[in-house]
Amino acid sequence: MSFPEIRPAREDEIPAIGHLISLSFFDLDADAYLVPPLDDRLPVLADFFALLTEHAYRYGRVDVIDNPASDGLAATAVWFDYTRESPDPENYEERLRALAGEYLDRFLALDVLFEKHHPHDEHWHLAFLAVHPDQQNHGLGSMLMKRTHDELDAGGVPAYLEATNANNVRLYKRVGYAEMDPFEMLLPDGTPFFRMWRAV
Repeated sequence: MSFPEIRPAREDEIPAIGHLISLSFFDLDADAYLVPPLDDRLPVLADFFALLTEHAYRYGRVDVIDNPASDGLAATAVWFDYTRESPDPENYEERLRALAGEYLDRFLALDVLFEKHHPHDEHWHLAFLAVHPDQQNHGLGSMLMKRTHDELDAGGVPAYLEATNANNVRLYKRVGYAEMDPFEMLLPDGTPFFRMWRAV
């Protein structure tokens, strides 16, 4: 049995990675809060995720797995390195305002929530773990996590993430993440994220 190859993303793939994350996350409650209309959700969030992936490409790590059924991507893991100083994304406020449009206040609420609850200890942050809907349940997400976890473990570096639902919480607990205190953080409409930490 052959295992799919994990490789570093190329810079020209960042828009496609944003689209993949948006497609994978389309039905999440948090995404429904950010962009309620279905027709707007995929393109607006694809641009948002691409903006953050671009920053991770420069100041973290973006890994991908190619889709064997198409010319596109099957899965991606987007990490930020919080063991060192890095600038904010370039022209973030202007670019967020342009892509979010009438939903800007919702994205700003998300930013405030995440900044308020982000841990201060040095760590790597798994910002996005996304698998194409046609490629899910094949272990691709676990493979992507293991690649980076093995390196973090060797370096004695913990990891952090915000899970989006109970099913994801169970998945992340299986690979060493534990609930933080506080565990839940809530968007203005009550949609929760769940803070999780992977110690070393």
